Amino acid sequence: MKGLWDAIVIGAGPAGMSAAATLSEGGARTLVVDEQPLPGGQIYRAVERNADNASLSAVLGSDYAAGAALAARMRATAAELRFNTSAWRIDADGTVWTKAHDKIERQQARTLVIASGAMERPVPVPGWTLPGVMTVGALQIMLKDSGLRPCGRLVLAGCGPLLYLFAGQCLEAGVSDLVLLDTAERANLIPALQHLPKAVCGHGPGYLRKGVGLIIALRRHGVNIYRGVSNLRIEGAERAVAVSFRAGRRTLRIDLDLIALHEGVIPSQQIARSIGCAHRWDEEQQCFLPVLDPMRESSIPGIFIAGDSGGIVGAAASAHTGALGALAILKRLDKITDTEFASRKAVTQRALRAHLTIRPFLDRLYRPREEVLVPSDEVIVCRCEGIRAGTIRDVVRQGCLGPNQAKAFLRCGMGPCQGRMCGPTVSAIVARETRQTPDTTGYYRIRPPLKPVSIGELASQYEED
Repeated sequence: MKGLWDAIVIGAGPAGMSAAATLSEGGARTLVVDEQPLPGGQIYRAVERNADNASLSAVLGSDYAAGAALAARMRATAAELRFNTSAWRIDADGTVWTKAHDKIERQQARTLVIASGAMERPVPVPGWTLPGVMTVGALQIMLKDSGLRPCGRLVLAGCGPLLYLFAGQCLEAGVSDLVLLDTAERANLIPALQHLPKAVCGHGPGYLRKGVGLIIALRRHGVNIYRGVSNLRIEGAERAVAVSFRAGRRTLRIDLDLIALHEGVIPSQQIARSIGCAHRWDEEQQCFLPVLDPMRESSIPGIFIAGDSGGIVGAAASAHTGALGALAILKRLDKITDTEFASRKAVTQRALRAHLTIRPFLDRLYRPREEVLVPSDEVIVCRCEGIRAGTIRDVVRQGCLGPNQAKAFLRCGMGPCQGRMCGPTVSAIVARETRQTPDTTGYYRIRPPLKPVSIGELASQYEED
């Protein structure tokens, strides 16, 4: 460990880059840690490298290209940037254990900004573990990282803005054989319309125009879009070859080469839960969110959570939440005056609110179906250990009252993903079977290491000490 940092920022997506730039520009000694080789997170992944690739930039769009300016701003500061670096243990006292190039280091900071972003909501449907089944986010990462596009017949199944955004990017990339299965319930529209007056304020109209434009483009290109899709089943023995589903009163089947699932995104919980930050169930976003104050400080003083890891807000809004947390830290470190803090806080909060006007409308319109949140008995929930939903229900009937007991009974959540893929579903199943609220049921107890670390790597750290 070399000195004490004023702040360590974990994650270099829009929230992390904004936080790091604001902190360093304000005179705070700042360290940024990110697993990727370049800044940008998932939403702006490889944005610097792709800046000179005109054809790929045209496919990914102007919103993606906007991330380059944020990356440039962060690089222009004195913040120390460490990429290809994993934070595998974080303590509430500001200690961060990192791993890079098989070397373990221990860093210490007065404050932490967790900007670990979001993950795609697990979509446990029959056949989702077959080869040939991916997530929309994974396909988009391949497009951003390497310019790879899907071949053959592609089926995109699920709901949410990313589903339509990626479909539009596929068209721009030359994908011709594309089918969309929109699983959003038609009944969601009426309660969503109650939020429309707010959605046409601030930056809401821009988001709405973009969504409508994507749908019009898909229609113009003749893409088949099935709405109100339910009972999704992926068929195949050794790999996915078809998907069957209900659309209205019809049961349909489509042959395919590749299917990508997506039911929105949820905050990445592992880091915040491992530290002990309090969480609450959010009915609108149908997921657990960390308990935060308006400046994004968690229940543990000095621990700030910015961006989608604090609740799904989108890329532009995430950058503003990162700035808010950084301003609070600068104020605590006496790096800015009360007057400057109040002025910059007001401007940032106003900008943030302008981007959030659309969120209640989108959250309600694209609320996932019950069958996604609480799958049927035959569906595998824990992919690592091969545990099915029916098995989880069986142990609940035997007296299991929570996810951690289910882990002890069945080993679900103990595989390589450490419960990331099964945690939301296990909590939902237990809550439903016990007729408890999600807050009462709770979530897995997360312990380090958050990422794999070998005994040899740990030993090398102690040899240095």
